Amino acid sequence: MASIVDKVAEKVGDLSLTGDKGPEVYVDEEKGSDEKGAGTVAAPYATAVHAMTVKGHDINILTRKKDAQEYQPITKSALKNVKKTVETNERKSKKAAEEAEKNAKTAAEAKAREERRIEESKKIVLVEDSSLPKPTRSKIEGLQPLREQRVRVFGWVHRLRQQKEMTFIVLRDGTGFLQCILAGRCAQTYDALILTTESTVELVGTVQPVPEGKTAPGGHELIVDFWRTLGAAPGGDDAFNNRFNEQSDASVLADLRHLTIRGETAAAVLHVRAAVLNAFRTTFVKHSLTEVTPPCMVQTQVEGGSTLFEFDYYGQKAYLTQSSQLYLETCLPSLGDVFCIQESFRAEKSLTRRHLSEYTHLEAELCFITFDDLMTHIENIICETIDVLLSDPRMAELVQMLNPGFKPPKRPFLRMDYRDAIKYLNDHGIQRPDEVTGEIGDHVIGDDIAEAAERQMTDQLNVPIFLNKFPKEIKAFYMKPIPGDPKYTESVDLLMPGVGEIVGGSMRIADMQELLKAYKREGIDPEPYYWFTDQRKYGTCEHGGYGLGVERFLAWLTKRWTVRECSLYPRWMGRATP
Repeated sequence: MASIVDKVAEKVGDLSLTGDKGPEVYVDEEKGSDEKGAGTVAAPYATAVHAMTVKGHDINILTRKKDAQEYQPITKSALKNVKKTVETNERKSKKAAEEAEKNAKTAAEAKAREERRIEESKKIVLVEDSSLPKPTRSKIEGLQPLREQRVRVFGWVHRLRQQKEMTFIVLRDGTGFLQCILAGRCAQTYDALILTTESTVELVGTVQPVPEGKTAPGGHELIVDFWRTLGAAPGGDDAFNNRFNEQSDASVLADLRHLTIRGETAAAVLHVRAAVLNAFRTTFVKHSLTEVTPPCMVQTQVEGGSTLFEFDYYGQKAYLTQSSQLYLETCLPSLGDVFCIQESFRAEKSLTRRHLSEYTHLEAELCFITFDDLMTHIENIICETIDVLLSDPRMAELVQMLNPGFKPPKRPFLRMDYRDAIKYLNDHGIQRPDEVTGEIGDHVIGDDIAEAAERQMTDQLNVPIFLNKFPKEIKAFYMKPIPGDPKYTESVDLLMPGVGEIVGGSMRIADMQELLKAYKREGIDPEPYYWFTDQRKYGTCEHGGYGLGVERFLAWLTKRWTVRECSLYPRWMGRATP
C-alpha cells in the first residue's frame, strides 16, 4: 500500500502538469468555440490545443465534455498530448515562417533582378541592318519558295513562349502560321519582355527549314534579326487568353465571336467556307449558269407569311427576302440558267442546331429540264464542287483537320419517294408526336416529316438521300403537281447524314392558269406577283430550281454540331450581337 507521502507527491505532480499555477482557461468540447471563444466560463474554447496555442503553456486548463458536467482539471496524459501537439505546431509554424521569409526574399531578389533587366532592356534599341540583303515582303503562305532568303512578315502573335535567352512566336496572318525565333538582342528588348499574345508585330529574318526531327507549320521557321511591335495587346486580367476558353458558356462565346474567330478551328471553318463558295461558283460557271444579284428587300412572300421579317419601306409594307427564287425565274428568258449566293431571312422562332434567322442561300434556276434532270443537276453540282474544293491541298488539309476521315459522297444518290419514306419510318419504329395530343404514334401520309425523324432515317441509311414527291398540301404554291398524280408535287429535299436537309427544290408551275389557281387555293393576292406571273404569259417553259443552305452544307462537310459555327456572325432568335 502506498504511503501518505507518496499519494501527496503524486497529487502535487498532477497539479503541476495541469498548469495549476497559471490562469484558468476553460474548454467545453460540446458548446465551446475556438473561433468565437475567449477561454472564460461564459465563452469557453472547444479544444485544449487551441487554448494553449492562444494563451501560452503556463495556464490551468479546465475541461468538460458535456455542457451539463462540471469543469475538471485536464488529465496528466491529455495535457502531455496537448503540449506535444502545440509544440509540433509551433515548430511547423516557425519553419513555415522561415520558409515564407526565405521565399519572400528570393522573390524580392528575383523581382529586383527583373526590374533591373527591364530597365536595361529599355536601353536596347533595335535598328534594321542595312548591310543585310533587302527583305522580301511576303504573306506566310508564300514563304515556301523564299527559304534561305530574308523576308519581312506581318501578323498577330498567335502563341508565345518566352525563355531566358530566347522568345518563340507562332505568327498568324490569316494565310497560315509561322514559327519565329527571337534570340540575342532581339529577345532582350523591352518590347520582347512585355510581349503578349494577339499583339501585332513586324518581323524580319531568314526563312530556314526546321532541323531534322523537329516540326513547325510549313516545315520552316523564321530566324529573326529585326522586329517591332505595331500594336500591343493587354496582359494581366484583360489578356486575350483570360477572356474565354473551350469550356466558356455558349453565350459568352457568342458575345465574343469577334475574338473566337481568331481560334484555329473557327478560322479553319471560315477559310473552308470561302473556298466552298468559290468552288460552287467555279462549278456553276462550268455548267453555264450566270450569277445574278436579286434584291433582299421585297414585297412578296415565297415560303409563307409566318416567317417574314416585316419593315416599313417609305410608308409601304416590305419584307426581308425568304428566297430569291421568284427573281431568278424572271432571269431565265434573258440569261438562261442562273444562280445567286445571297442572304435569306426567316423569322422562325426556332432554336435548333440547324436553324438561323439569317443564312447564306445558294439558289439556282434552270430552264427546259425535267424533274429527273433537276435531281441529277443537284447531284452533279454537289459532287463536282467537293472535287474542286479538295483539289486545293490546303483546303483538303483543313477539311481533314475539321472532319477526319471525310470522303466525298458516292454517286448516284439514293432517290426515295415520300410515301416510301413514311413506310420506312413506321417499319423502323421512328415515330412522331401528335400535334394536338402530343401522343407518340406512326407517321401517316400527309405528315410534314419532322426534322428529327428525317435526320434519324438519314443517319441510319448513312447516304445522301433525294427525298422527293411530297404532298401538295405541305409544299409551296409554285411547285408543279406530278402529271397524273396531282396530289403530289415534283419536289425534292436533299438529306445528308449528320445534318438532314441541306437542299430544297422543285419543278415550278409553268402554266399561267394553273399558277392562278394556286394563288387562289393559298389565298394569295396575285396582283403583287404580276411580274412573276408574266413569266408564264410571255413564253413559258418547263423549269425548276433549288436552294442550298450554305451553313448546313458546311456543317455536313466540316462535321460541326451546329450551323452557328459555320456563319461569321450567326443570327438566331434573340441574337443579333455583335
